[in-house]
Amino acid sequence: MSNNLLAGKRGIIFGALNDMSIAWKVAERVVEEGAIITLTNTPVACRMGTVMELGKQLNAEILPADATSVEDLEMVFLKSQEILGGKIDFVLHSIGMSPNVRKRRTYDDLDYNLLTTTLDISAISFHKMIQTAKKMDAIEENGSILALSYVASQRSFYGYNDMADAKSLLESIARSFGYIYGREKGVRINTISQSPTMTTAGSGVKGIDGLLDFSDKMSPLGNANAKECADYCVVMFSDLTRKVTMQNLFHDGGFSSMGMSLRAMNQYNKSFDEFKDENGKLIYG
Repeated sequence: MSNNLLAGKRGIIFGALNDMSIAWKVAERVVEEGAIITLTNTPVACRMGTVMELGKQLNAEILPADATSVEDLEMVFLKSQEILGGKIDFVLHSIGMSPNVRKRRTYDDLDYNLLTTTLDISAISFHKMIQTAKKMDAIEENGSILALSYVASQRSFYGYNDMADAKSLLESIARSFGYIYGREKGVRINTISQSPTMTTAGSGVKGIDGLLDFSDKMSPLGNANAKECADYCVVMFSDLTRKVTMQNLFHDGGFSSMGMSLRAMNQYNKSFDEFKDENGKLIYG
């Protein structure tokens, strides 16, 4: 259902790959709410993914670009303004990738060249994106910039690896740039810490199935899915949140405030069964 919350607004969505992508769902919802947008992803992703289908569906032009390249980012903001007919009201950064995770390098055996790539793609690209937009004066006053994060930026999660470092940096950039851009142009910058979501990128995280189940059992409201995250992004892009900035906003069904839930405890207790002797006592290795 549309409430025309974004009627007359112009936006850029970074990172839509296929219909599993949160960015894909966000693109659909913002257009449903009245916005006009451009879509951008790497040239390889544009060729290998199905973003072209999304572009046709939403009547949105696709701008292949490398978000780690300032020159490419300048092109995206320049062409987006030309295509959409004015300055940009909102931007979504939904970009993340770890070569160390893909190559199954553990956190105590990282390839540092790959770590640099992880940080550049997943976090520093956010700084480049904002800095480029600011220098070009491409964002409308009181505009909104969002990036997607995860609670592993603040807590240790097995298997999340150097992506946790990238998310920590991402959130720091939102705070630091949020002050500067807010003070000068009223532009607000926030991150949304989303529930674990089975996206193409998320599927590469070790133990993702167990993480999804654990998170769902721990959260009073259960995991937030991609469509629900898109709804939240719509609100953050709208004029209803004009005074919200520099925040890391948890959208995780309450997971981030939990210690232990009854459902999770029941599941935990069941795991002891295979480690009990014939008298029902726990066997410690």
